[in-house]
Amino acid sequence: MANLIKFAYMKYKKINFDDISFFNNLLGNEFVYSDDSSRAKYSHDETEDLKYFPELVLTPNNTNEVSKILDYCNSNLIPITPCGARTGLSGGSLPLFGGVALSLERFNSIIKIDERNLQVTVEPGVINQELRDAVEKKNLFYPPDPASKGSCTLGGNLAENAGGPKALKYGVTKDYVLNLEVVLPNGEIIWTGANVLKNSTGYNLTQLFVGSEGTLGIITKIVFKLIPLPTKDISLLVPFNSSEKACEAVSAVFRAGITPSALEFIERDAIDWTKKYSDIELNIDDDVKAHLLVEVDGNDLERLYKECEHIFEVMQGFDCGEILLADSEIQKNSLWKLRRSVGEAVKSNSIYKEEDTVVPRAELAKLLKGVKDIGKAYGFKSVCYGHAGDGNLHVNIIKGNMSDNDWNLKLSSGIREIFKLTKKLGGTISGEHGIGLVQKEYMDIVLSKKNIELQKGIKQLFDPSYILNPGKIFS
Repeated sequence: MANLIKFAYMKYKKINFDDISFFNNLLGNEFVYSDDSSRAKYSHDETEDLKYFPELVLTPNNTNEVSKILDYCNSNLIPITPCGARTGLSGGSLPLFGGVALSLERFNSIIKIDERNLQVTVEPGVINQELRDAVEKKNLFYPPDPASKGSCTLGGNLAENAGGPKALKYGVTKDYVLNLEVVLPNGEIIWTGANVLKNSTGYNLTQLFVGSEGTLGIITKIVFKLIPLPTKDISLLVPFNSSEKACEAVSAVFRAGITPSALEFIERDAIDWTKKYSDIELNIDDDVKAHLLVEVDGNDLERLYKECEHIFEVMQGFDCGEILLADSEIQKNSLWKLRRSVGEAVKSNSIYKEEDTVVPRAELAKLLKGVKDIGKAYGFKSVCYGHAGDGNLHVNIIKGNMSDNDWNLKLSSGIREIFKLTKKLGGTISGEHGIGLVQKEYMDIVLSKKNIELQKGIKQLFDPSYILNPGKIFS
């Protein structure tokens, strides 16, 4: 890393007075920040305790301004790191090489809700929950719901192809994107597709930009498709005396012909830590080792209760305990608040690293057991939870009593073993958090040399000067 940064600083230009003057004239002084407090604010996201300070923070509010910023930075070899709410977990918005932190927080308008065509046009700085609330007033539904939905922005969701619990039934961010307005690294502005449900006109540039982590262009407008809003839902909390049994039950639910709207796995430690971190009250028997949080939704309440009865039958085949059925809003909100608070609770307890593994759902029990065995071999504890219904397990590795030497020097070998196991089980190293900075050293586990070469070639084609989010995904 040190050599990479040293090389980059030799290549990139340091920002000077003339550069600041240009940006002040373009945006106005109040939207250009070089003070220490602002630089510190944009030096980090939610990835561990990592910090990299930008030299300058810019907050444009229209596509033309973004175009002129990129054109100028491209001509002057100034690196640009796009950022939004900075809730990412893979270091995607860390300005590794200084330069400009380009915040799209002022791109916060819901431009048009098209009820006739079930579409919405938005800017990337809109908060996920704000969009969901706005379209629900029209009896429409935007399903992707990452844990940080109350604070994360749609631009960041596109950058990482975010999912969330409802991805199980409804799909992830990419499944709702129809068209994008994008500013390329040289300042040119393009639309990637069309506002239609079917499009086989050339290469699919729209999907190329989704999940590209801000390395190919800056998204300034988004057209999402919407679906009708389901009006009813029921949540179930199912306790198990064995974490592996809980994981085995996941696949059985689908084999029984049931498709829940969400199916989440939560280890006992995760719940205990979250209860201490929040005001949530939940009585748990001493012998319970894990829970599955299951949600069904639709418009026919009687049918949903029948699905719940079917789920009861399936779960009982895996030695579950007494199932809590939550059909009141208070109960449901309490259970989902617990699930969505797990990440923050784990972070508050210890120095940690979070890995975002994903395998075919039937292999989840093997993955969980393997993670625990690898932890024993390398001397670390892990707290696991995640979107079990789609095989996405978040592995939080806790420093605990590990020595600084083992944490800094040996842990990466343990993580590599986890990822090798994930690949062996038919999975990959990131389901929804992206690669960013912290996962790029493991890309060789899941991608061939030719695959990596092709992807680097795409980056080179779009951004030959390598100014846009440099140092992410690939070294």
